[in-house]
Amino acid sequence: MTKTQHIVALEIGSSKIVGAIAEKTPSGYVQVNHLEVEKLINSVRHGCVQNVENTKGAINSIIKKLENRIDGTIEEVFVGLSGRSLHSEPTEVNQNLDATVPITNEVLERIVSDAGKDPIMNYETIEVVPRTYYVDKNETKSPSGQFGSNINIKLNLIVAKPNLKLNLDRVMTGGARVKDYMVTPLVVADEILEPSEKSLGCMLVDVGAETTTVSIYKDGSLVYLTTLPLGGRNITRDITMGLNVLEDTAERVKKNISNPLDKNVDKITIEGINSTDAANYIVARTGEIIANIKQQIQYAGVKTVDLHNIVLIGGGAQLQGIDRRIEDEIKLRVRRGSYPKDLNILDHNINRAEYVQLFSLLSKAASTTPFNQSCVRLNTYNGNDDTFAPTYHGGSDDNENRYDYSNFREEEPAPTKAAARPSESRTSQSKQKRKSWFDSYRNKLNKLMSEPEDEGQDF
Repeated sequence: MTKTQHIVALEIGSSKIVGAIAEKTPSGYVQVNHLEVEKLINSVRHGCVQNVENTKGAINSIIKKLENRIDGTIEEVFVGLSGRSLHSEPTEVNQNLDATVPITNEVLERIVSDAGKDPIMNYETIEVVPRTYYVDKNETKSPSGQFGSNINIKLNLIVAKPNLKLNLDRVMTGGARVKDYMVTPLVVADEILEPSEKSLGCMLVDVGAETTTVSIYKDGSLVYLTTLPLGGRNITRDITMGLNVLEDTAERVKKNISNPLDKNVDKITIEGINSTDAANYIVARTGEIIANIKQQIQYAGVKTVDLHNIVLIGGGAQLQGIDRRIEDEIKLRVRRGSYPKDLNILDHNINRAEYVQLFSLLSKAASTTPFNQSCVRLNTYNGNDDTFAPTYHGGSDDNENRYDYSNFREEEPAPTKAAARPSESRTSQSKQKRKSWFDSYRNKLNKLMSEPEDEGQDF
């Protein structure tokens, strides 16, 4: 019997939490039909949970809504991990080997795993990402199967403040279990970047509400990862404070200005706000964000000429004209990232660029989850698709009402070849009734006549 897997993922951001379910058939077809969003205000700051109870409530609400969509219980979820303190720390390990024994994947995994055990002050190692291998000082991309007396591995430790993951553990209690934490920027890069982009050199820039994550790849490997405490909400707050309006109003003004980064912005009034006044704040803060993005190239130890392009994602990256402004400032071609190619999203209401991170988590989880596992336990019913067994209601004194036959369909017996015609059936039944009455009368009469007379009885 074929069985569809259900994969559930959550992405917890500074302005909202998004959850979705992907369905994977045994043939490998993955489709997303159900997605839910809960907006948050000041509960998650710079990607790190601050208010545990509010965040937990929002997550439970998403889980419940998704369960109602599928008529089942969500038991496990994949959770994306990102936030202000998340960044890479370069390191390397050097180890002598037995030159007569080939290098195996098990040996490499052990060396890499051991590298992540070294403590880093005030930080927790989330993941270890190998960058370059050297066997007897010769660079190689795949040392497995080679022989050598020494191996040197350059790695990137993906680290974060301990409370980043600790608070996620706290909000994920009392409901669905965490099946795995997945480092969101690494997963997104694996799912949406082309292999040629990683090889030639590229930047993955995720502009969120309060953070901007920059990942730089070169020669097929991660070179650098950092999270900047700047995002689209900073632009909104500049408008709020500068023009003395509510944040919701400032957000709508920001989204409704056509080409706010253009010098010749249209002069219109939106909700009582002059578009040119708002555009001045948008240009200034966007310029600061782009300048910080550009600076990361130098911090990564590479040059602009070493990179081929920039891939832009995130809700804050939906600002009109920001892609062209980045191209002008950094001098690299910019393309907007889309959801993974092996994911099928037919509902245009959820097929939105701001959900690329969540879709990447679902795609990655679907490709790595064994076929005999699922995040969801579907509700089951007695009987088959057509006939349902009656449901027993214990404790009732009325025996006739102890079973609920509302879903029960009694099947009619198939007619036999020797079935009598209606007229013959009625005649036969009438004869049987008369015979039965006569036999009963005769039996009673015989019983009466056979009783002994009482001696001495007077009449």
